[in-house]
Amino acid sequence: MLDHDGDTHLYVQIAEIIRRQILHGELAPGNAVPSEAAIQSQFGVARTTARRAFHMLREEGLIYTVQGEGTFVGPPGEAPREQRRTPLYRQIADDVIARIRRGELRPRRPIPSETTLLQQYDVARETVRRAVALLREEKWVYTVPQRGSFVSPEENWPKG
Repeated sequence: MLDHDGDTHLYVQIAEIIRRQILHGELAPGNAVPSEAAIQSQFGVARTTARRAFHMLREEGLIYTVQGEGTFVGPPGEAPREQRRTPLYRQIADDVIARIRRGELRPRRPIPSETTLLQQYDVARETVRRAVALLREEKWVYTVPQRGSFVSPEENWPKG
């Protein structure tokens, strides 16, 4: 429980909660730490507050972040981290592709916005951007500057 009216910044309080979970073994070395978005939701704080808490813990060497995979307990390389079968950005891209194939997202129509995907998948903005970049690279979508990303015409979709 956070003390919103006390003299200690919220990010310091959140860092202390996560620190205790690590020190008491609730989060073991190599385990994934809840995402910034999950912390934001759980504690009802701004994203920057969650980021500052993570920054403190990183500075202390209690956690480390692997871009596109998440944040994990321990110094990098000390304990094997939980392996995801598929990187988060690939999972998001695969979900969007499945929606395109099912006809939920139609050619020349927009895919969900970056903000919508952030909220839906509870991931960092960079993870969503990597997913959309992958969809563009594979020709499932194209981007119009200042307009967004749209489903490619069916004849441009990858074969197979």
